[in-house]
Amino acid sequence: MSRTNISLLTLIACILSILASTQTLAASAKNAPPPAAGVVRVVIVGDTTARDKLGGWGPGFKSFFSDKAEYINLAVGGRSSKKFIDENRWAKALAIKADYYLIQFGHNDESAKDDTHTDPNTTYKQFISRYVDEARANGAKPILITSLVRRQWDPNDPNKIKSSLVPYAEAAKAVAAEKKVPLVDLHARSIEIYQQLGKEKANELAALKDDGSIDNTHVNEKGSVLFGKVIAQELIKVEPDLKPCFKFEEAPDANSASK
Repeated sequence: MSRTNISLLTLIACILSILASTQTLAASAKNAPPPAAGVVRVVIVGDTTARDKLGGWGPGFKSFFSDKAEYINLAVGGRSSKKFIDENRWAKALAIKADYYLIQFGHNDESAKDDTHTDPNTTYKQFISRYVDEARANGAKPILITSLVRRQWDPNDPNKIKSSLVPYAEAAKAVAAEKKVPLVDLHARSIEIYQQLGKEKANELAALKDDGSIDNTHVNEKGSVLFGKVIAQELIKVEPDLKPCFKFEEAPDANSASK
């Protein structure tokens, strides 16, 4: 067989492989099993502060769900709004065919790494807008959540938080206003809560690093419950249809978490 024929066969094989991959992705989206009748499917996408493991608000948030909702948390550490898409994680999230997508990014968008970093005034807005547009195109309702604040105390006023995430929170709010999408301002609420508690009490909600020192970004179980309840309460305000999805009277008391 000539080299020309071999090259042609190789090209055909590559094309067939690409077509097969495309069909598989389409099939996975089309054949994603629907939730049970009357159950609302809620998917979370985001970074480590939203994840369903120690350090994120996911476990506490999950504890407030009723049997009227199906909870799926796809948030993962180290991902920015850009990297989550680059790694095909957003495509996989869309394939689940959720009713609602809760979207929280910002922490890793601050990163200086080129494969992670976004600019709050340009690329971050573009990526967040993409999440909104593609969720809607997928038949779902997107809800934006601004970043859980880092416990960055102002050196000139130890009773106040001086957050480096302000530009990203403001960018998310701008996208929400422009596209008329519901938004939970977790950034502002977490600043308010930490400042009310003060540094010492706020540290009681903090995760610990491997060396035992305070992690000023992530939360422990207590913090997860507190902020999980805050998010659930704020969600109901901006999207009242979600009220049946939560069971506050049966879940842990978030007020006690801060004592």
